[in-house]
Amino acid sequence: MYTVERSTTIDAPPARIYAQVANFHRWRAWSPWEGLDPDLRRTYTGPDTGSGATYAWAGNRKAGEGRMEITEASEPTRVSIDLQFLKPFKARNETVFDIRPEGSGARVTWAMTGRRTLVTKIMGVFKSMDAMVGPDFERGLASLKATVERSAPA
Repeated sequence: MYTVERSTTIDAPPARIYAQVANFHRWRAWSPWEGLDPDLRRTYTGPDTGSGATYAWAGNRKAGEGRMEITEASEPTRVSIDLQFLKPFKARNETVFDIRPEGSGARVTWAMTGRRTLVTKIMGVFKSMDAMVGPDFERGLASLKATVERSAPA
């Protein structure tokens, strides 16, 4: 098993952060992978937000193809996602956003856990999963922070 985890603090109440994370339609504003393919095909099914919401994508070689489904949504503190990659390789991971009050805002932790497969073992010879995915999580959290703090009520 491997785990990739990054955290940041956001100057906003947990509910405002949760609203961005628990609705896949809103990920376009902050996801670190949004710019990988300008022609990315997106499909949303289920409810707009919370448990059962799904998002599937198919794109170029950089974007790949996969599907996410929210499996747990505990407003405003936790969102768990079943993440399935189909291309360029198959993998299944659990992704969790943990949102905890801290000071006048909240600490957001984005974690992904997965099984070491033959493909991840081979990739790991060159670069660890943490080194491959961690910088994406850092960019995503920075963008989430900017998006949420920019949307603060006046």
